[in-house]
Amino acid sequence: MSSEAKRLFNIIILGLSFMFIFTAFQTCGNIAQTVITNLNSTDFHGSGYTSMSIIYGVFSASNLLSPSVVAIVGPQLSMVVSGIFYSLYIAVFIQPTTWAFYTASVFIGIAAAESDRRTVFIALTVISLVGTVLFFLIRKQEDTKTPGEEDSANEILGDSSSAHNRMLRAVAAFKKSITLSFTKEMMLLSVTTAYTGLQLTFFSGVYGTCIGAVNRFGSEEKSLIGLSGIFIGVGEILGGGIFGLLSKNSRFGRNPVVMLGILVHFIAFYLIFFNMPNDAPIAPMEGTDEVAYMIPSKEVAMLCSFLLGLGDSCFNTQLLSILGFLYSEDSAPAFAIFKFVQSICAAVAYFYSNYFLLQWQLLIMVVVGFFGTITFFTVEWEAAAALAARGSDYSSI
Repeated sequence: MSSEAKRLFNIIILGLSFMFIFTAFQTCGNIAQTVITNLNSTDFHGSGYTSMSIIYGVFSASNLLSPSVVAIVGPQLSMVVSGIFYSLYIAVFIQPTTWAFYTASVFIGIAAAESDRRTVFIALTVISLVGTVLFFLIRKQEDTKTPGEEDSANEILGDSSSAHNRMLRAVAAFKKSITLSFTKEMMLLSVTTAYTGLQLTFFSGVYGTCIGAVNRFGSEEKSLIGLSGIFIGVGEILGGGIFGLLSKNSRFGRNPVVMLGILVHFIAFYLIFFNMPNDAPIAPMEGTDEVAYMIPSKEVAMLCSFLLGLGDSCFNTQLLSILGFLYSEDSAPAFAIFKFVQSICAAVAYFYSNYFLLQWQLLIMVVVGFFGTITFFTVEWEAAAALAARGSDYSSI
């Protein structure tokens, strides 16, 4: 198999593996709080919000250390071990105990009726394990360097197979991440990244819990959680396809897409505020009979799910785009900072979701989203001005 064929094969395998693993994990996170609320009437006592807070808190710290681990054990084994931890976390829900639940949450960061619950989580565990096994199919790329190139590289870096040298490169990447994090552009973009972390928490965990807690939705309240996830996914796919691919040819830059994203989210937040009871995120096992400013509508709830996914795709595609443009020579440290900030904010949001009513959660996202949009605009304008000074075409960014 040629080098190009191997590369394409590996891309397909990675795509399938992550699809299986994160389909299972995101589904688990979306229904975790609702399932756990029902379980808390038994000997089990836990919180889905607290669990996800632990996951993203440990994940944020791990982003700073993971390059060193990968440098020592290699990317393939790292992904296999991580996939196993994801599967273990999901499997805990089959027969949960409080200590195992929170312990599994820590390891993940580093990487209805009882019978219905077991069936769902057994299926999710199997799906996650399938994705993990697929990592073993990844094929190593053959070294295509000529002897002269190898000698030249070894003169500079020494023995590239040495764990010591790999660790030195990992430490250098860590130091570079610290340096980049204090640059003006990265600090400004961190406000936008913080917003993506807050709204990630909301659409992936809190909003589904709100839908499942509304008793006025009738017997369909729990099944609507899954339908909400589908509409969020449709919004993500549509936005990713349009703004991630077609925007490459845009002559207007990234700001219009980000503006669309924040407007879409503000509309969604406004409708959610009117449609969802204020106590829905922290409602007890029996749900809530409260009414907001309108009788809860399933159609409005699903529309908001779609808008949440669409707006999220607007922000993430443009953030990844501008990071790749500004830090093309330091992409790994830059994206490590992106994931660190996003995960920290997601962890904080999951923590306060245990206590804050819906209106306060929405208000926090509105304020951070507003300032995050302004800071993104500032960085984009400065990037465009720098290009103009060099006589480059704005559409090239």
